[in-house]
This record gives sequence, structure tokens and C-alpha cells, in this order.
Amino acid sequence: MSQLEELLAVWLPRQRWFSGKGIPIGQIRVESRHTLVSAGPDGPDLDVLVVQAGQRGRSSRYQLLLGSRPPRSLPSDLARVAIGVCQTAVGGPTVVYDAAHDPQLTGLLLRRFARPAAPGQSGQVRFRTLPGERIRAGSTGRMLTGEQSNTSLVFGQEYILKTFRRLWPGANPDLELTVALSGSPYVARPCGWIEADLPGYTTPTTLAMLQRFIPQATDGWVLATANARALLDGTGTDRQSAFTGEAAQLGRTTAEVHRSLAAALPTGVLPPVGAAGLADAMVERLATAGAEVPELAEHAPRVMAAYTDFAEVDEPLPIQRIHGDYHLGQVLRTGAGWVLLDFEGEPTVPVRDRRRLSSPLRDVAGMLRSFDYAAGYLLVGHPGDPELEWAAHAWAQHNREAFCRGYADGGGPDPEKHLTVLRAFEFDKAVYEVLYEARNRPNWLRVPLESIATAAAAPPVPG
Repeated sequence: MSQLEELLAVWLPRQRWFSGKGIPIGQIRVESRHTLVSAGPDGPDLDVLVVQAGQRGRSSRYQLLLGSRPPRSLPSDLARVAIGVCQTAVGGPTVVYDAAHDPQLTGLLLRRFARPAAPGQSGQVRFRTLPGERIRAGSTGRMLTGEQSNTSLVFGQEYILKTFRRLWPGANPDLELTVALSGSPYVARPCGWIEADLPGYTTPTTLAMLQRFIPQATDGWVLATANARALLDGTGTDRQSAFTGEAAQLGRTTAEVHRSLAAALPTGVLPPVGAAGLADAMVERLATAGAEVPELAEHAPRVMAAYTDFAEVDEPLPIQRIHGDYHLGQVLRTGAGWVLLDFEGEPTVPVRDRRRLSSPLRDVAGMLRSFDYAAGYLLVGHPGDPELEWAAHAWAQHNREAFCRGYADGGGPDPEKHLTVLRAFEFDKAVYEVLYEARNRPNWLRVPLESIATAAAAPPVPG
């Protein structure tokens, strides 16, 4: 193991976007290293690293923008993102650090987009732009904060570069679907991407995607939780009604995006035997979660019954490309309406699985779960308050109903006519959430558990 690899073995598990937390790294290897900037002995240098980490028989690839400078020239604000000190063959020691925090280096990325390689040009790392797109350089990158599985850099008020931290061979679904929706008013316009050739694969792998930045927009999660908090503080039902209008508009926008994806990309039909196969996978996830979270046991029979009902659906289910990880944190409210973000799908799932056709009702279920989360999250610090719990449940229910009405009005399959399918997808998403919270945020575990308890207590869906 090289000196840099030893440093990375300590540094990687501490990063928010590292997917193997809690599991020791048995092996780590810098699989490829591509120099983008070499500024001489005083630096800074910029390299793109693809790092392979092995954990309990499984390996994952991660991308790192690696900056390096002599210790004497490292700015104090970059010291906090230092990975460590490496000895070089010539020139003495150098500090290596996460260059996503270095505006001097991130600005060079935008300059590379302004002078992209020709489509047939060789090179292991290539900057591509969409036809007719002219990138204006000159801005430095400002990193967005928050819980992300990737890293996003904003350049002025014009561009946002999303760098994919965990890499999967081939085109990233976020790039694929966003380009398919190019021209839609409901997505941020794609401008270009960075791709690389990974060892052992013939298809280029997406490293990053450049889009137009949407200023003065509000995150859907922030907007929803602020509205719910105002209601729970006793501000009044008028605020609740105001957000149901937003929820209905979001439903219509979601249906429009689903229709556009169906028009631009392949579609299909899942036969009843396919639904049975999906139900089997749901049962496996329930068993896995139940083994780690014993509190699920009392609700498991009702959840299993919902999966059984889904497996027995005797009508073919239309399937298509979908968002795949849809919730309030994946949408922005602008002055003109709602915009959808992050079509990557669940980032811990292999790309081949994320690219599979699925029912658009899976996205609907994800957003319905998100309304429950927005209400339940506000109750985390207020256990045992029946009045607050009633108000939170009512807020979520009103917005769930409004979203479903809007989705049907926008041309999507009417959720009210597919309750068996929707109920199974919702339980499956909630079971995933239970496992996630148990492993990452135990103090939030009650949110999905209480949602499952409420749904399990509801009357069965009429056959």
C-alpha cells in the first residue's frame, strides 16, 4: 500500500458520501490517477483519482478531486480538508487535500468545460458539452453544504457541477435522464459532463454533470417543513391549505415529467408474474430490516399481507424510466413552479438496477412517504403529545391527497385506482427507511416506524 493509499484508508470512512461506514476497509487501491493541472513545484496541482475500497468481500469505487501543495503554500482555510502529507520523489513533502474545497482549482474545471475535447478526441478524462452549449468561464466553485451522497459546486449564478463520489461503470442515470428531459421547464438545463475510461470497461463512466444553476429557489423539504412547523405552532389552517395547493402542483409536475420520460425513453409492461417477483424482493428486504430492528416484528404480518395482495394483482403494470429516489429534497420551488433534481436514483444501488424500468407509482409512493417524513420529523423532539401528533398526521394526509389529485390531473395513473400497488411500494420504502435510520440516525427511527404502524392499522385495501 502506498503512502497516499494509507492516508486515504483513514480519510475515506470519515466522509459523508462514503457508503461503507462501520465496515473496516480491508484493501484500498488508487486505481487510476489523471492530472488535470500541474503548476510546478509550488503548486497547486489537481488530479482526478479513482479509488477502489474493499470491504468484506465487496469493492466500491470512489472519485476524489485531489489537490496538492507544498506545506508552506497551503492556505489556512484548506488545512481543515487536508488528507495528509506525502513525500514526493523530488521537491520534498506535499500536502494532499480535497480539492473540491479549493476555489482556485475548481475554477479551472469550468475553464476546461469552456474548451471541451472534440467528440473523437482521446484522453482518459474528457470534458463534454451538449451541442450548441457555450460555457462562460471565470467563476470559482462554491461547495453546497448539506447531507449529500455527492458533491455539488456552484459557479456564480450560472452553473452547478455535480460530481459523483461513488462511481459505477457507464453513463450515470442522472445524466441520461436529464439529457432526455432537456428542454423541459421542469428540470435544470443540462450543459455538459465529465467522463473517464475506467480500467477494464469499454463504456465511459460519468464523473460529473454540469447544469444551469437555479437561483432564488427553495428546497421542497425546507418549504414543506416550514409550513408544517407553522401549522403545528398553531398558526392556523390557512397555511395548511396554502401548501396543499403546492402539493397538488407538484403532483401535476411529477406526472408531466413521467409522461416526458415515457415519450423519450423505452417503456414496457410488467406481467403479473413480474409483480410477484417484486413482492418476493420486498419480503426479503422486510426480513433483513426485521432482523436488525425488532420493533418491526409486530407490524410484519400486515406488511406481508400488503405484499401478498400486490403479488396477486392480475393486471399488467405499465413500467418506464422513473426518478427512482423521489422525495421533497429532490425538488425546488421557483417563481415559475416546481423543478425536479437528481435523477441518479438510489446511489447505493448498482446502475444496472437503477436503469431498469419501473412503475411510476414507485415515485408517487416516495413522495407520499416524504410528506409523512416532513410531519414526523417535527415530532422527534415532542414524543407523547396527542394533539401535535393529530395535527401532524392531518397535515401529511391533506398534502398526500392533494399530490395524488394533482398527479392524476396531470395525466399520471390515478393513485386512487391503484391502491394495492401503491400500498406495497409505500411499505417497501418505509422498510428501507427503517433500516437506514437504524444504521445512520437512530433518533429518527420513530418516524418510519410510526408511519408503518399507522398504515398497518388502516383497513385493508378493498379487493
